[in-house]
Parts: sequence; C-alpha cells; structure tokens
Amino acid sequence: MTAIDPKAILGDVSGGRVLDVATGTGSFVRFLLDGLRDHAEIVGIDANAERAAAFSVAFADRPDVRFVEMDAHRLAFPDGSFDTVCVSNSLHHFTDPAPVLAEMLRVRRPGGHLVVNEMYCDGQSETQATHVLLHHWWAAVNRLHGEVHRETYERGRIVEIVEGLGLADLRIVDLADPDEDPHDPEAAAELEAAIDRYVALADGQPELQARGEALRTRLRQVGVRGATQLVAIGRA
Repeated sequence: MTAIDPKAILGDVSGGRVLDVATGTGSFVRFLLDGLRDHAEIVGIDANAERAAAFSVAFADRPDVRFVEMDAHRLAFPDGSFDTVCVSNSLHHFTDPAPVLAEMLRVRRPGGHLVVNEMYCDGQSETQATHVLLHHWWAAVNRLHGEVHRETYERGRIVEIVEGLGLADLRIVDLADPDEDPHDPEAAAELEAAIDRYVALADGQPELQARGEALRTRLRQVGVRGATQLVAIGRA
C-alpha cells in the first residue's frame, strides 16, 4: 500500500487536455494538478449544476481549469478530444458504469491515458471501516430521495472492471494515508455535522436514523480514517 503522493502516481504522465468525469466540486482535479507532469487544460464535467459555483470558487485562480454541466453517459465532445480521461469515486454513483467508461474511452485520443480512482469496501482497518460504513449509510439515505448511490465496490470488482477495458501498460496502486489522525477534531466535527444532516434527511425512517446514531457513537469511540482507494492508470 502506498501513501497518498500524487506525484508518485501521475508524475510520469503528460496530461495534455484532461477530462475529469463526475468531477463534483473538483477534489480529484486537485490531485491531478498536484500529480501530473504537465497539462494544457482540465475540464471537469458533472450533471449536477449546483456543483458549478463551488468548483468555480475553488479554481478561480486557474484559467486552465473549467467546469461544464454535462451528463457522463452522453459526453458532448467529439471522438479523441482528450489526451487523458479520469473518473474518481463515482463508479458506484452510476447504475451501470460500463456506458460511462465507454464514453470516456470514445473521447480519449488513441494512445491517451485513462485514470480510475475508486475507494473500496473490503480489506479496511477498523478506523477505515468507519468511513466505509458512513458512506454506505449516506448512500442508503440518498436512495430514499431518488439518487443513484450504491454501496462501494469490493477491490476485486474494481480490478475486474478496469482490466475489462483492454488498456495497455495498466498500473494499479492502492492509496491510503497512514499518518491520518483517526480522532482529528476538525474532521470529526465535519462528520458529526454530516451525520446530523443525514439523520434529518432520513426523517420518517427510524431504522436508518438509528443506524446513523450508531455510526456517530462508532466515530467517537473508534475514530475514522479515509478508506483505501485503488488508482488504475492505463493507455491504448
């Protein structure tokens, strides 16, 4: 397992024109900016227009980074438009990731890179399991409100998906932060606030609300570290 060092993962990749699919507020864009050897432009796309404002604020000083509202299943770009295409912690937000990955491969130029980053649910430490359990509870509450949010995949399934894409020079790395404080007060406060929000969203669902309160107790007693993530990089 490797500590989280973007340069160690992406430092040999000249990104060129980069597409980050399901970018959200751009957290993986930061990873790309810190890791890539160089790039010409980074375009983050997301179907949720509400993400645009936070994304724009986060990258206000970066004219080389921009947000476009777009459905990942129907990318409005010609074939071969990008040198590098990425998706991070979003495969479990699609009913079926295969059509999205097919679109990503379509808009990637021949020989360009594809990067998949995804947290997984198995093989985690006790503190990391807190993160996984929280994430799965959030997913259950989101589904109450009609969102596509599945539980995260096991590592083997992510590897199977990536290997099925037929990429050359495929590298797979597991990333975690061994120095993360499981009882960091700031992180704990943010998670407590998130639990409050999701308990409110689960109004009328006492079992889901009780699940959230049990996770609050676990957070205080066991602590939390970010779940290990798998990063896969390949080209064709």
